[in-house]
Amino acid sequence: MSKIGFDIIVYLSIFILLAGCELELSPPKSPTEELETFQLAEGLKIELVASEPMVQEPIAMRFDEEGRLWVVEMRGFMPDIDGTGEELPNGRISVLIDQNADGRMDSSVVFADSLVLPRSVAVVEGGALIAENIPLWYYEDTDGDLQADRRTLVDSTYGGQGIVEHSPNGLWRGMDGWYYNVKSSYRYKKIDGEWVKDETEFRGQWGISHDNVGRLYYNYNWSQLHADLVPPNYLNRNPHHTPTTGIDHGLTLDRSIYPIRSNPASNRGYVPGTLDEQGRLREFASACSPFVYRGRSLPDNFTGNAFVCDPVANIVKRNIVEQNGYLLSARNAYEGKEFLASTDERFRPVSLAAGPDGALYIADMYRGIIQHGVYMTDYLREVSIERNLDEYIHLGRIWRIVPENFTGTDRVLLSTLTGSELVQYLDHQDGWYRDTAQRLLVERGDKSVYPELNDLAIDQSKAYTSRIHALWTLYELEYDQTDVYFNALNDGNEHVKALAIRLLENYAEKDDGMENKQADEMSALVNESSSVVNLQIALSAGSIDAQRAIPILDRIMNRYYELPLFRDAILSSLTNNEMEFLKRIINQPDWQKEDSNRAITIEMLSSAISRKADPEEINELLSMVSVDPGNFKWRQQSIIDGMALYAMNPDATTFNLNQEPEIIQNSDNYETAISEKITAISNMFMWPGKEIQDTDTETVADEVQVDPEQFALGRQQYLSICSSCHGNDGRGMSRFAPPLRNSEWVLGSEKRLALILLHGMEGPVTVAGTRYDIPEILPEMPSFITYDTEKLAAIMTYIRREWGHRAGPVSPGAVGRVRVSNQGRLTPWTEEELKEITEESDADD
Repeated sequence: MSKIGFDIIVYLSIFILLAGCELELSPPKSPTEELETFQLAEGLKIELVASEPMVQEPIAMRFDEEGRLWVVEMRGFMPDIDGTGEELPNGRISVLIDQNADGRMDSSVVFADSLVLPRSVAVVEGGALIAENIPLWYYEDTDGDLQADRRTLVDSTYGGQGIVEHSPNGLWRGMDGWYYNVKSSYRYKKIDGEWVKDETEFRGQWGISHDNVGRLYYNYNWSQLHADLVPPNYLNRNPHHTPTTGIDHGLTLDRSIYPIRSNPASNRGYVPGTLDEQGRLREFASACSPFVYRGRSLPDNFTGNAFVCDPVANIVKRNIVEQNGYLLSARNAYEGKEFLASTDERFRPVSLAAGPDGALYIADMYRGIIQHGVYMTDYLREVSIERNLDEYIHLGRIWRIVPENFTGTDRVLLSTLTGSELVQYLDHQDGWYRDTAQRLLVERGDKSVYPELNDLAIDQSKAYTSRIHALWTLYELEYDQTDVYFNALNDGNEHVKALAIRLLENYAEKDDGMENKQADEMSALVNESSSVVNLQIALSAGSIDAQRAIPILDRIMNRYYELPLFRDAILSSLTNNEMEFLKRIINQPDWQKEDSNRAITIEMLSSAISRKADPEEINELLSMVSVDPGNFKWRQQSIIDGMALYAMNPDATTFNLNQEPEIIQNSDNYETAISEKITAISNMFMWPGKEIQDTDTETVADEVQVDPEQFALGRQQYLSICSSCHGNDGRGMSRFAPPLRNSEWVLGSEKRLALILLHGMEGPVTVAGTRYDIPEILPEMPSFITYDTEKLAAIMTYIRREWGHRAGPVSPGAVGRVRVSNQGRLTPWTEEELKEITEESDADD
C-alpha cells in the first residue's frame, strides 16, 4: 500500500473514531477530583498517599526498612509531543516520609538528582541501585542524611539503546539475593563487596516481581502475565540443548480489558477492532508492572493474586493465579469489569508496590501523553494535540488501596531490630516483612543468628513461607552445616523440599561424601507424587555423578516423558552424557512402541549428541540408523531428525569417515521426507572417494533460502507446543487436529496462517478437500498470542518448509505487523472469516 493510501485510511479512521467517541477534553484534575473518578472493587477504598509537587512523574517505587517510600521520578519523559529535551538531566530519586503513620506522606528528600530518564531503584545497604537511561549506578549515603554523596558505576551498558519502553528495568531482589531485570539478560549481586553482573534468561518488558516461593513474574505490553516455572539459570546449562519451556510461561490467554471511559489516545486506535463501539480498548495495549500481592491488609483471597497495570486503558487488573502441580495459570477476578478503573484519562498507573502496612500502592504518572515519541503514530499525535493531552506535565500521584474499614497497622522500624528480632519477621504473614528482614540479615552478614534460623527452617508449625525464607537466609549467610538442608527434604511442603534439593547442589559439588548422600536422597524422593519435587530433582541431578544421576533421570523420564518441561529439565542435567542416556532408554521395553513424545525425546538427545560433535558418539548414532529400509523404525527416524537439525547449521563440524555410511548409500530407498534429511546429514561427513559437487549458482539463486537457526527453532517449538495435536510428522491426529502436510492453510497466505496462530481457529475446517469436524478434531485450536513474534515466525517457517513443503519463510516482522493490525480480536477465527483473507491482502499490507 502506498504512503498516501495509508494516510487516507489513518485520517479517515480518526474522523470516524472521533465522531463516534466521547469528544470531551481531558483537563487535569486535582487529586480530590481524580479520587471521584475511580471505580474500585467492592469492600475496598483508595486513598491519596502523595501528589505533586512532592512527587512528579512517578514510574517506580520501593519501601525501605523504615517505611519510607523511594520513588523514581522520570521528569524528562516526553516534555512535549516531540519529546524535546528528554536528554536533560532532570530526573530524580525522592524519598517520601510519613511522619505520623497516617498513610499520607508529610515530607520528602531528594536522594539523587540530575538523572537522565531514571527508570528503576532498589534500596540496598548504604544507599540504592539506580538505573539511569543507560548506566546502572550504586549511590551511597555515607553520612545518613538521605542524600547520596558518592556513586559507583556498576554497569555502563545497563540501559542498552536507552529507548524508554524497550530498555532494561526492574532491579527486583529475588529470594536468591540476585537483582533481576526485564528487557534484559542480566542480573546483579554484591559479592565480597563488589557488584557482579551475571547472565540469565531474557525476561519481559516493564516491571517484575515474585510470588511466595520466589517464582519471577513479568509481562509484555501485548501479553499481560508471564512467569518462570523453574528457577533461573537451570534450563540453559547444557550447551548442547536449547530449551523451549519453563521460562516465560504465559499464564493466561485472556487479553480482555474493561475500561470505563473511551480510550481514543491509544497508539493503534485507528486499527479497526482495537476500540469497541464506545471507543474503549478491547484488549491490553500497554500491560506493565505485574505485581504479586503477598500482603496482609487486603482480604485473604487476594494473597498470591497478580495485579497488572494498563495506563492507556486507565485500569489495574486483578488476576487470580492458580497452581496445578508445577504449572501456573491465571484468570480475571471479576466478570466483565476491572479491579480498578477510572474515567480520568490522565490516570496512568505504571507501577505497583506493597508497603509495610500491607496496602497495595499505585504510582500514577498522571499525564496526557504516555506513549514514547519513538513509537508515536500520526494518528496518536493528531488525537493528543486535538485533545490537549500534550499539555500539563510534572504532575503525579501515589495511591494506596486498603479495606473500607482499614484503621492502619503498627509501625515497625526493621532497621532498629537486632538480628534475632529480624529472624522473627521471617515468620511474618506479610511478604514485604519477610523479604526485607531477609535482605537486612544478609546485608549485615549476621551469623550469630544461625541457631534461630536453623530452628525456624525446620519448624513445621510455622508457615511454609517462613521456612523458605529461613533456608534462603542461611544459604546467603553461607551456613555450611548441611543437616538443616537435609532435614528440609522431609518437610511437609513440596516447595520447601524442592528448595532444599536446590540449595544442596552447592555442597554436593564441593564434597564427594555430600554428593553421594544427596544422590541417595534424590533417588528416594523420586518416588514422591509431587511433580514440583521431581522437577527440581531433574534440574539438580546435574550436580551429582553421572553414574548416579542417569538412573534417577531415567525414572523421571519414564514417568513424565509426555511433558515438555520435564524433557527440557532432564536434558539440562545431561551435559556430555546424552549418548549414555540415549543408549539406556532406547532399548527399554516401553520405548519399543511408537509414541510421539518418546520420539521427541530421542530426537532431542540425538540433536544434543550431534552438537557435542564427538566423533565416536557420531559414529554410534550412525550405527543406530544404518538399517535395512524395510526394518526402518520410528526411533531411527527420530535420530535422523535430530542429526539433520544440527547438520543444517553452516558451522556444523565435518567428520571424516573410512567409508560412506550405509544409511547414506541407501538414501534413495527411503520416502522423500527421510531421504531429504539423510542428504542433509551427508553434508556432515567426508569419506574416501566422496565427490564434492559444484554449487549450481542458478539453482541456489532460484531456491528460497531459509535461515537454519530459524528452522531449528521452529522445529523445537513445534515439537513442544504443536505436535501433541498435529503429530510429529504433521499428518494430524484423530480426535485432535487435522493434518498440516499439504494444507492450504499452511502453504497459502502467511498472513492468514499468522492470524490462526495468534488468535486460534474453531472448526469445522476443510484441508486438502477433506472436511474435519467434531469428533474427528477438537472444536477449537487455541491461541498462541502469548508467544513472541520470533517463535511464531519460526514455527510458521518450519511447517512451510518441512515434509516436502517449499513455501517461503516468514519473518518476525511480518508476524508482528499482523499482530498489530489485528488488535482487538479476542475470539478464534472461523473458516469462512479466514477465506476472505487472500494473498492479495498480504501484498496490500
